[in-house]
Amino acid sequence: MSTSACPVCELHAESVFRIEGMDCHEEVTILERRLTRLAGLEALDADVVGQRLKIKYDAARLTTASIAEAVAQTGMRAWLEHEAPRPAASHWRERLVALSGASLVAGLILQVAGVSPTLLWLPFLSAIALGGIYTARRAWASVRARVLDIHVLMMVAVAGAMALGEWSEAASVVFLFALAQVLESRAMERARGAIRSLMDLAPAEALVERGSAHVRTPVDEVRAGDVVLVRPGEKIPLDGRVRAGQSHVNQSPVTGESLPVDKTSGDEVFAGTINGRGALEIEVTRLRRDSTLARIIHLVEEAQAQRAPSQAFVDRFARVYTPAVLVFAALIAIGPPLVFGGAWSTWIYRALVLLVISCPCALVISTPVSIVSALAAAARKGVLIKGGARLERLAAVRCVAFDKTGTVTEGRLQVTDIVPLNGARPAEILSLAASLETRSEHPIAQAIVDRAAGDGAVLVRVDSFQSLPGLGAEGRVAGAPVIVGSRRLFEERGLWSARAADAVAALAGNGRSTVVVGVDGTAVGVIGVADRTRASARETMEMLRAQGIERVVLLTGDHETAARATAAQLGVDEVRAGLLPDEKLTAVQELRRRYGTVAMIGDGVNDAPALAASDVGIAMGAAGTDAALETADIALMADELPKIPYVVRLSRATSRNIRANIAFSLVLKGAFLILAVLGVATLWMAVVADMGASLIVIGNALRLLKE
Repeated sequence: MSTSACPVCELHAESVFRIEGMDCHEEVTILERRLTRLAGLEALDADVVGQRLKIKYDAARLTTASIAEAVAQTGMRAWLEHEAPRPAASHWRERLVALSGASLVAGLILQVAGVSPTLLWLPFLSAIALGGIYTARRAWASVRARVLDIHVLMMVAVAGAMALGEWSEAASVVFLFALAQVLESRAMERARGAIRSLMDLAPAEALVERGSAHVRTPVDEVRAGDVVLVRPGEKIPLDGRVRAGQSHVNQSPVTGESLPVDKTSGDEVFAGTINGRGALEIEVTRLRRDSTLARIIHLVEEAQAQRAPSQAFVDRFARVYTPAVLVFAALIAIGPPLVFGGAWSTWIYRALVLLVISCPCALVISTPVSIVSALAAAARKGVLIKGGARLERLAAVRCVAFDKTGTVTEGRLQVTDIVPLNGARPAEILSLAASLETRSEHPIAQAIVDRAAGDGAVLVRVDSFQSLPGLGAEGRVAGAPVIVGSRRLFEERGLWSARAADAVAALAGNGRSTVVVGVDGTAVGVIGVADRTRASARETMEMLRAQGIERVVLLTGDHETAARATAAQLGVDEVRAGLLPDEKLTAVQELRRRYGTVAMIGDGVNDAPALAASDVGIAMGAAGTDAALETADIALMADELPKIPYVVRLSRATSRNIRANIAFSLVLKGAFLILAVLGVATLWMAVVADMGASLIVIGNALRLLKE
């Protein structure tokens, strides 16, 4: 991936590299020290968990090949992100670690058997040489970069143990460290794979219509407007619109929806979703790099590179902690022998243990791995979170504000009630109203027509149709004059009655919009229309309260009666109706003053000001919607309200996970500092504790993938 910031002179460029071997922030420091010496380098930004390095440079003075070569000098490997990964080194590292372990075991057996000490150094030295090759290489690169990292500290500790004649100790330290490095690399790769697995959702090839045949073509060569054939059970290769065919499509890989969605001609489909039993012909509307799935992957990778507030704290702490422990180790090595006459070998050994403990890798990696695991878990369920900062803010939310139309309701008017008057039958009222309303494009008219179609009502021919703007419509249905419209229309025509007034008042009290139907100068019925609440809306409110949300508020531009009727169904705590977009913004600001951190849930477009004013803006139904994907802090790919309590639960689980990791790392470090000074901790114990802490922290963070 390479872009030019100056299309005319093409001097300033930006490239993203994949870096093999960048597993801790110490490696980032080494890279920074080495790369900042390159002429033409302008800026670099590293993502440890993603193993990505974004570099801005002067293309006239620096090339990507020079950057890759400089990275290689640090003992790491680099290649451009859009290129195929270079062949990795074979499994020699694992084999060398296994041989080192075998040599160590052999040496320990000989030691127990009472073999002469003059012969014992041979298997132990073999274990040190085999297990320490990679560590020594990385230590040398660190020394050249003038960085005192764990590899340098480990080699110093091993050399010190050898000088003190502790050959078995030195061999144990080298083997355990090399083994832990391999295990940690695999654990980190699992965290990275959680994000990269998203890239494998879309197939690499598509069956493209070429004349009368279908040709299997790489998706990168497919163009907008091409028609692709997707057979039953296959993955859809690119975003597009169904041109022919009908099928159910499993959209869960992108939207997280639990049930397949019926797709027919004209419907939109997304790359990476799975076709059901029918064949579909799809006209491609977006290329691979512009597909909804590609944008999700890009946004998730950007999100994982962002630092959360807790990570910033940990980084600041680590910058102080390591030098402090190094100074303390130096004092332990020389202080007691000089001041109290202690044995030099004893206190130097204890100082070596402190050197091993001084590496803060487990502490530094604790936050980013937790964040990335949470982001990946959410993405798999169709929830896109824009970084660790948003995730941590959501964990602190105590008040949630919902938009009404299209958020807690379905956003589509439906007939809810048919109240007969003057002896008319409901079926007759619906037939008369629907026959007349087939000529109208008003949303209420469409709701009446849809209900008639669903009930199988008979539609009758209409003559002399006339629309009455703002009032309703009239015409002759089966020869009889029929009028459908508002109370005002019936009052103007002198057709209003007490019974009609009672029916309208009762429906309006329940939040219904009303339409009155009249035949031959008599009101025969009242139809109630409403935007129904989502089936999961009330359950969502209850789950939010179970997650510790103290206040649930409904903000809507709808009229007071309808808003309060909806609120009563949902059980929300507060309703604010009749709000314009700027008034919603003001309402959110007031809620922040009263309750602290506030989350706002809306459609991401109409509610943009309120979403922006909230601490965490959550957009629903964002799949295929550029505005929602780009502007919201959190985007729900599908219109599924239960995803909101899910992401609140995930954010709080992540916050607990991070705190547990940090606390565990600090307590373990503190305990071993004390044990080292007291002479209880040995070098191999320090290595097990340090690298074991990293593995435990990573393993704990990976549990979030199951949330």
